[in-house]
Amino acid sequence: MKILIINGANLNMLGRREVDIYGRESFEDFLEALRLRYAAHTIDYYQSNIEGELVDALQRAEGRYDGIILNAGGYTHTSVVIRDAMSAIATPVVEVHISSILAREEFRHTSMLAPAAKGTIMGFGLESYRLAVEYFVG
Repeated sequence: MKILIINGANLNMLGRREVDIYGRESFEDFLEALRLRYAAHTIDYYQSNIEGELVDALQRAEGRYDGIILNAGGYTHTSVVIRDAMSAIATPVVEVHISSILAREEFRHTSMLAPAAKGTIMGFGLESYRLAVEYFVG
């Protein structure tokens, strides 16, 4: 199984940014452990702070990956173009969030992406990504 994790804006700051919400572990450290745990599978990773580059990554993944795990960060609540890119590809996308967006500020309660996603996992910290991997490999 080949899985691509795509992280959006500000997620390159994990471990340093709002640690009370996102925790102290860097995504790179988490990803290393995730890859070891699922060594029989390929887990690739892409991160960008730029909306159009996230769209490009989704389009490039078509036909190359069995599944995509997407945490679009703040673009979750605003990006029609990322939603359109998700809808344009046949590769299933699972939307993930480290925190529960429903327990945060009201403007975060709506995901523009959820209707185009296979499902959404939120609120389990970085384990949200592992749960998404389990969906694909389980």
